[in-house]
Formats: sequence, structure tokens, C-alpha cells
Amino acid sequence: MATDLLEETDIETQTINTIRFLSADAVQQAESGHPGTPMGLAPVAYVLWTRHLRHNPQDPDWPGRDRFVLSAGHASMLLYSLLHLTGYDLPMEELKGFRQWGSRTPGHPEAHLTPGVETTTGPLGQGFANGIGMAIAEQLLADEFNEEGFPLFDHHTYAICSDGDLMEGISQEAASLAGHLGLGKLVYFFDDNDITIDGSTDLAFTEDVAARFEAYGWHVAHVEDANDLEAVDRAIEEAKAETERPSLIRIQSHIGYGSPNKQDTAAAHGAPLGEEELRGAKEALGWPPGETFYVPDAVYDHMRAAKTEGQEAQREWEALREAYEEAHPGQAARLKRWMNRELPEGWEEALPAFEPTADTGEELATRKASGLTLEALAPEVGYLIGGSADLTGSNKTDVEGRGDFQKDSRSGRYFRFGVREHAMAGLSNGMALHGGIQPYAGTFLIFSDYLRPSLRLSALMEQPVVYVFTHDSIGLGEDGPTHQPVEHLMALRAIPGATLIRPADANEAARAWAAAVTRTDGPTALALTRQTLPIVDRTELTTAEGLRRGAYILREAAGQPDAVLMGTGSEVQHALQAARALEKDGIQAQVVSMPSWELFEEQSETYRRKVLPPSVEARVSIEAGITQGWERYVGPEGTAIGVDRFGASAPGERVMKEYGLTAERVAEEARSLVRG
Repeated sequence: MATDLLEETDIETQTINTIRFLSADAVQQAESGHPGTPMGLAPVAYVLWTRHLRHNPQDPDWPGRDRFVLSAGHASMLLYSLLHLTGYDLPMEELKGFRQWGSRTPGHPEAHLTPGVETTTGPLGQGFANGIGMAIAEQLLADEFNEEGFPLFDHHTYAICSDGDLMEGISQEAASLAGHLGLGKLVYFFDDNDITIDGSTDLAFTEDVAARFEAYGWHVAHVEDANDLEAVDRAIEEAKAETERPSLIRIQSHIGYGSPNKQDTAAAHGAPLGEEELRGAKEALGWPPGETFYVPDAVYDHMRAAKTEGQEAQREWEALREAYEEAHPGQAARLKRWMNRELPEGWEEALPAFEPTADTGEELATRKASGLTLEALAPEVGYLIGGSADLTGSNKTDVEGRGDFQKDSRSGRYFRFGVREHAMAGLSNGMALHGGIQPYAGTFLIFSDYLRPSLRLSALMEQPVVYVFTHDSIGLGEDGPTHQPVEHLMALRAIPGATLIRPADANEAARAWAAAVTRTDGPTALALTRQTLPIVDRTELTTAEGLRRGAYILREAAGQPDAVLMGTGSEVQHALQAARALEKDGIQAQVVSMPSWELFEEQSETYRRKVLPPSVEARVSIEAGITQGWERYVGPEGTAIGVDRFGASAPGERVMKEYGLTAERVAEEARSLVRG
């Protein structure tokens, strides 16, 4: 009966309706999800995936593929339907398990969980920024490795975005930078369906989107009807022919297309259509109303041509790569290292060693030590590439001789992100996801709030982005409480999978970079000082190598310790001074530098008990941030010294003193605990 109903329908219409109703059926069965956008945009996705997108369902990760990003991640079933139909490892059982425990079809797409999903989307605007990062990576790698006759990197990045994506601030930041950089291989589809969760977009979004993007420097095209396949195809061809500007194709669609009572309404956005309404939609579009998860054999045959076409495209690319290896063996070997983020032999020898202040008299801010380390490390680790959100001089993130990556200078290896913290982090995620680059991104620690959603996704996607956060405490001084981070260290520690490192001196800063470039499964945040710090004399103390274990005994007590003094960053110096003062009173204190809680928690229980002996209850921590959380290390009998209020505008040294971040305070608290 189903076959009879469809026999007069052409294969393209059958396929588009298959995409629509696989999506709607999955949402209905899950009793949760967003059916409207897949139903409205199925024709656009069909044209892109069958006529333009270069991909191989049997090898989703081959480097020469085009990238497709569903920034409108709520429409996840659109992507899952496409992946299933074109032959990715996503069987029908996974579609039927949409949004259920253990399935590879979660509510919003997740990178590395579902084959063919390039990035984790859902928080609106994130995919928009990620795609731009991918396009940047393609251009940079093309400049770095392509040779005449060998266009190894020559692919497009496509994305579908919604009204909601374009309302979010991150998309505006990212679009502005994309236009400035002239990313010609970037093609975005704007699903202009006039509906968001609350109702009509007229409630809050009445701007001229096309004019805005034209002002950004984008090429803008308009397709009046999403169901006009040839108009969609022409718009994509036009966009691909535009090599100097990114392209936005505005597609006017009908959310919930075919639904008798819910088409063009918010009711089709974030909830199942309902059994009767879904049946009515199937009847309206000539689909078997009694069938669920129905795929005609002809549709499978039609869509799974992508497997043959993808294999052939990849074979051609692999042949090109093999010829490249013969013609340019040195470049090919370097490319392999970049794509695998493979550190060269002996790379750690490039890390600088800083002489102790006692020998030179020179104190050094950890931000400056970080910059010097990056200068030394960058030639060894070429794929470590990044920039700053208009704070280059403050973050010390530039590398001499690298130049700026610009529209007319793709050979630059430094990014001027502008005052766009959130986009900077979103783009960095995209670059990391693309492969071949380990990005770093610099700003003040206080502005980690501006990019926190993107940093959270770095952790969720296990991407090794390095965040260089300088001006890490009230010690920055005169700029005052608006620029002095207080709660931010703990806020970063609260993100699962993120590693925060707050080095105590220049040598710890160098080792922090070593830890960051060896991390492959998540982001690393470096918290660095503006103010200068003494460089610890390691001749009588332990080496900065201990940083890799998160916390280590910097100064051992003579015999059984009476107290443990622990600190991070600029406050470790006070713990050391306090230990010396306590020794004069006959109190033996073990000093622990604790730059990274996360790395410390990865160590064995035996090691952790050695660093923080359970028998020693007199414990004092000192950190220029909120004390919440330190109870896990100081214990119920210990004391946490910190900053549980906002900062103040004054010279940094004065602010630190007024807030009690001093060696005298540490010693006083320790005496009190030891003597009871």
C-alpha cells in the first residue's frame, strides 16, 4: 500500500519527505524534540548533501572532506536522518532511540559521539562560530602545506543556522570577523522561518538580517521558497563561486511544513506534533499515514550513492596526498605531525629555564614568563597557533616573526580576534575540531565570563584549546574590582574536563605550557599574573617539574610536619616566607605548591596522601580568590585565606596587603592551628 501511494512521486520528493518524517517520527516516539525545522529545511539539506557536500560516510574523518555544521542543533533529527540515509554508521535503531539513554542520537548533536557530527551544537550561535573556525583552519593549512599542483586543503564549510543563532551575540562577533577575513569557502544557510519558541520573530527580531551581513562584508543571496530545489542549487553554486567573501543564503521556509494546523507556528518548534497532527501531515504530503520510520528502498538506493561517490572523492584525495609525499617528503612528514598534533623529539629542551631571583634580583610576572615560553616553544610546535582578544601586549601571546593572519596575508600565524572574547573561543573550538591546529586564545581572567559557554564546550568536546588568562587576581591593582577576578578560579575549576593551572613562578609557567601542549583530551586554562613575582630558588627546594602532578611538596619540613601550607600562583611565595618564620618558632611546616587541582586529582591516592598527610590537621591555604572549595584540602580543622568579596582600586601590593594575602597572615593562622 505504501508503495502504491508513492509510485507517482519522483525520487527527490520521496527522499525529502523521508527526511521530514523520519525526523518527525523520532520526535514523536521520544515525546520530546523539535520536528518543525527538519520538516521545513529538508529540501535545502537534501540539495546540499546530494549535489554539493563532499563527504565519505565510510570514513567520516578524512581530512579532505567538506565540513557541515548544524548550528541550529535543536533540529538534530535533520542531521541524524541525513547521516542514516547516506550510509553512516547510524542504523535505524539509533533513530528510534532518539534522545534515549545510551543512544548515539542525543537531543543535540555531539561531536565524536555520532559518526559524521563535526561539532557539538545546541547552545545557539556556537556552531555558527565553530564553522568559521573550521574555515580559518582550512585557509591556514592550505597556505602552510598546499604546493603547486597539490591542493590538499581545498574544501568548503557549510552550516545551517536559525533566527535564534543570529540573535545570539557570539554569532555577531564571529560574523564580523569572518567578513573582515574574507573567508570565501564559508557558506551558511539562514533558515528564515519567522518562528522562535515564544512565537513570531516579530516579537523581538525585526532587523534586516541581509543588510547586516552585507555590512559585515558577506555575500548575501535569497531563496524565496525552501522547496524550490533549483533555486537552492543556484544559490549554492553562486556562493561557491564567491571566493573573496563568506556567503549567507537566506532561505524562506515553513516550520512544520505540511502540518495541517501547526505549520508556521511555534507549536511546531519545540514539541512533538502529536499523533493526529503527524498523521495529517503525512496525508497532506502524500506519505503513508500508517507508517512510522518508513524508508522506501528507492530512497536508500538514491541516498547511498553518497558512499560510492565519497569513496571515489577520498581515493582521489589520497592519491594526491601520496603524490605529494613523493614530491615534497619533508612537507608531508611535517603535515602528518600537525594533523596528529605530534610533538617533535626533544621539544621540551626548548623550554626556558629562569634563574632564581636571589641570583639575578629580577622578578618576573608569570604572564611574561608565559610569553617567553611561547616564543621558545612555537618554533618547535608549529601547529600551536593562536592570538588574543585585543590584549596582545598584556597577554604576551604574540610570537616574533609570525605575522598576522589576515585577508591579504594568509601566511600570518597570529590571530587578531578583536574585542570578541566569545567568538574567539568559539572559533578556537572550530579550529581544533577541524584538525591540524592546537589553538590558544588570550584575554584577561575576568573576561573568562564572556567566553565561558565556549570554554565549557571545549571541555564537553574534549578539545585541547589553551586559554591564556592574564591579570589573574586583585594583584593587578588600579583597574579595580571590575577587572579584578575573584570567583573566576573556582568557576573554571567547576567545569568538568577543564584543567586550570595557576603557576607560582616563571619556571612553573614554563612547565604549565608543557602540560598544556601534551593535553589531548580537553582544554587547559593558564591563570597568569600581571604583577612581578620572585623566581623561586630551587637549589634547596624541589624543581618545577612537580607541576605536572598538579601539586607537589615545594619545601619539605624537617621531620614530621606540624602544619601544611598550600597555595597557588602569586601566593605561594607567602607560604614559603611563612614556613621560614614558623621554623624560628619551632613549628615545622611543609609547603605545597598546588597549581592545578585537576592534575592533582589524577594522581594516585598514595601520592596525594604524601603531599597532604592525613595526620596533619593544621592546614592553611592561600589563594587570591574565593575560599569556597578549599575545604576539600584544608579539611574541617584548617583555614582558607582568600578573597570573599570584590576587589578595590589601588596599587596591587596595597590591595593584597589590605585583604590579608600576606606571609604574616599565613604564619599567624598556622600558629593558631598548631597551638590550638
